[in-house]
Amino acid sequence: MTTIGTFLYTALKGRLLGQDRYGNKYYEARVEKTASGKKKRWVIYNGIVEPTKVPPEWHGWLHYTSDLLPNPQTPVQQAWSKEPVPNLTGTKLAYVPPGHVNRGGERASTIADYDAWKP
Repeated sequence: MTTIGTFLYTALKGRLLGQDRYGNKYYEARVEKTASGKKKRWVIYNGIVEPTKVPPEWHGWLHYTSDLLPNPQTPVQQAWSKEPVPNLTGTKLAYVPPGHVNRGGERASTIADYDAWKP
């Protein structure tokens, strides 16, 4: 969801340059430049603001790795690549290693285990 400030900034100073397969829209400032002298670039997310929904070709453009806009006609999906997964930290689906408090706090013993010294 876009804030009112981002909406107004985009409407007044932004120029729409493209849209990805997730419906995210990519903008570049018409005139304003960053400290490095490059035009400011940003994305307006479709739905939940989740940076993992930015495809690699647009990520490269957003971070000035490439000045070429991605070609929407050319499929970039490779046979070995997977769809992005959102950051699950803080959710019930987050990874919890064995021995973690949320998994009972018990773990299998290892070689590194030791008996504490007792005087």
